[in-house]
Amino acid sequence: MQIWVDADACPGEIKELLFRAARRTKTKVTLVANQPMRIPGSEYIDSLLVRAGADVADHKIVELLEPGDLVITADIPLAANVVAKGGEGLNPRGELYTKANIGERLAMRNLLDELRGGGEITGGPSNFSDKDRQIFANQLDRWLTAAKK
Repeated sequence: MQIWVDADACPGEIKELLFRAARRTKTKVTLVANQPMRIPGSEYIDSLLVRAGADVADHKIVELLEPGDLVITADIPLAANVVAKGGEGLNPRGELYTKANIGERLAMRNLLDELRGGGEITGGPSNFSDKDRQIFANQLDRWLTAAKK
């Protein structure tokens, strides 16, 4: 069991939570990015540098993950690929992507993308908040507890 992080767009606060959880639970966490990442020294924390390009990090994560792994990502198409391969995805705001909900989330993402492309919706998500961080931390703890059983 391992946690993979789509690290280029992952908030720093979430990475710090993951680093603490990795050491506390002795769970391997790997940050995958197309730019060098600063990580603390720990046998449980690693980074993987991939070449620049659209979805290169996403493809590497899907290639390397094993069923039962968790992927931290806000990228719903990546989460759909993760779930298809037997993993789970966790959004930095705390939404867990599973077989039960990923189809609906992907359809909603595609609809919103079309509406944005047509100019019917402008703007993006709200700013990352303390509440988002807390929801993420709670969901991560639940996943870690279940995975360690």
